[in-house]
Amino acid sequence: MGYSIDPISDNCYPGTTVLINKLDIRDEQTLNEAETLATYINASKLEEQPLEGAFDFAHYKAIHHFLFSDVYDWAGQIRTVNISKKGTRFCPAEEIEDRAVLIFDRLREQGYFHGLSHDTFTDELVDFYCATNDLHPFREGNGRTQRAFLSQLIRSSGYDIHWSEMDTDLLMIATIQAANGVTDLLKDVLDKGIVTSA
Repeated sequence: MGYSIDPISDNCYPGTTVLINKLDIRDEQTLNEAETLATYINASKLEEQPLEGAFDFAHYKAIHHFLFSDVYDWAGQIRTVNISKKGTRFCPAEEIEDRAVLIFDRLREQGYFHGLSHDTFTDELVDFYCATNDLHPFREGNGRTQRAFLSQLIRSSGYDIHWSEMDTDLLMIATIQAANGVTDLLKDVLDKGIVTSA
C-alpha cells in the first residue's frame, strides 16, 4: 500500500491505517497478501477474457471494480481523499472527474492509438501512462488497474506488452521520474516491453 493520505484514517479501521475490507482483516500485511492473491486471480481472468468497454473512464473504473470487488466495497469508485506516494502528490480528489474527461476524450480523439508506428505509439502511450498515473483515481490499486487497462488498450491497437517480464523496480523508478517531468526512462522501459502482436 504505502500511500500517505489526508486524513490518514479515511476508509480505515479506527486507530489504524488498515483499509476497511470485506474480509474484515485488521492486519496490514495480511490484507496486502489477501489483496494480492485476489487481484492476481482476477487479473488472470482478465487476461483470458478482457472486460468489454469503450476505453473510457467508465471502462477504467469497471476494471478496478473487477480486480478489487472481492476485497473492497468501494471498488470501482473514485477516491474522496487526497493521496501521495513516495513524494508524488496525485490529482486532488475534487478534480478527478474533470481531469478524467480530458484524458479519456483525448484518447478517443487519438483513435485509441490505432494505426500508429511503434515509435509514435510508444510516445502516445507514455503520455497516457503519465496522465493516468497522475490521476490516480482510486484509494488503492491504481497501478494494477492501469496495467490491466493498458494491456487491453495496447492489444486493441495491434501491439502487446508483457508486464511480468519488466523490471518492476525500474518501472517504479521510471514512473516516479515521469511524475517529476522526466519521461526518458519510462519511454525506454515501455518501448522495450511493447511488441507487435503475432
